[in-house]
Amino acid sequence: MQAWRVYENGEPRAVMRREEVEPPAPGDGQVLLRVRAANVNFPDALLCRGHYQVRPPLPFTPGVEVCAETEDGRRVITTAALPHGGFAEYVLADAAGLLPAPEALDDAEAAALHIGYQTGWFGLHRRAALQEGETLLVHAAAGGVGSAAVQLGKAAGATVIGVVGGPEKAAVARALGCDLVIDRRSEDVVAAVKAATGGRGADVIYDPVGGEAYRQSAKCVAFEGRIVIVGFASGDVPAPALNHALVKNYSILGLHWGLYAAKDPASIGRCHETLTAYAAKGIVKPLIGERVPFAAAADAVQRVADGTTTGRLVVLPEGAHA
Repeated sequence: MQAWRVYENGEPRAVMRREEVEPPAPGDGQVLLRVRAANVNFPDALLCRGHYQVRPPLPFTPGVEVCAETEDGRRVITTAALPHGGFAEYVLADAAGLLPAPEALDDAEAAALHIGYQTGWFGLHRRAALQEGETLLVHAAAGGVGSAAVQLGKAAGATVIGVVGGPEKAAVARALGCDLVIDRRSEDVVAAVKAATGGRGADVIYDPVGGEAYRQSAKCVAFEGRIVIVGFASGDVPAPALNHALVKNYSILGLHWGLYAAKDPASIGRCHETLTAYAAKGIVKPLIGERVPFAAAADAVQRVADGTTTGRLVVLPEGAHA
């Protein structure tokens, strides 16, 4: 089969190699799936760099999120069992982690529903307890993770403020349903949030960026607000000033969605049922920025690493038309 493999850590475009290899053999509790579409996530870039919290043995195939087909023909979504990831014709996955792909979504959309939307749901509802009528601020609102949070925030009845970088991404965020879009390149984020909220600030802030985005968040979070830490796409892991959290009465909430598979696996299934119902009603629909041919997978991971993409990039196997 064809697969992209990483033999040494570095930038994705430099270290990902396309090869002909044997399909992997499933271990205990695993299944072999035929890949229909593989979503590109920022952790794929971190895996290539050797900077992710999980470090699979070399060589490995990146691609942590797929829509795939079982041996008996069922269309499913799942996370890959590394080191045998989704940028390949076949992928390994834990049998217990398979979820039915929503019928309302095509393969590329279904591949993008899992990690980003589950992360958004757990972050906004289980961690931050977002309430109808509250103000939600989403950093990187036109990206794959941010766009999911925007849609879920609107579904919850929140007023959604999206922060983006550049006019093209601002247009995408408006189309997603943001009530206010702030271009961080040309506007003062903190001043704009305070002006939009009458000085109160945002009740919930969803931050997959870190760095300067977090520092802005701390300055414009409301009294008893909640900042949800989702990731550090900027590459800058901030050191929060806890005395500031104390004097302003706000909470800093960490979210590592992958832990729920071990700590509370039933909650993932319940969340998927909700997301599937949302997809059927058109409440959520993954923003697919580009359907990428298999030959361009390394370039796609690099572009996500560089932060130049809008929405999700999804890699399609040879001959796929999802």
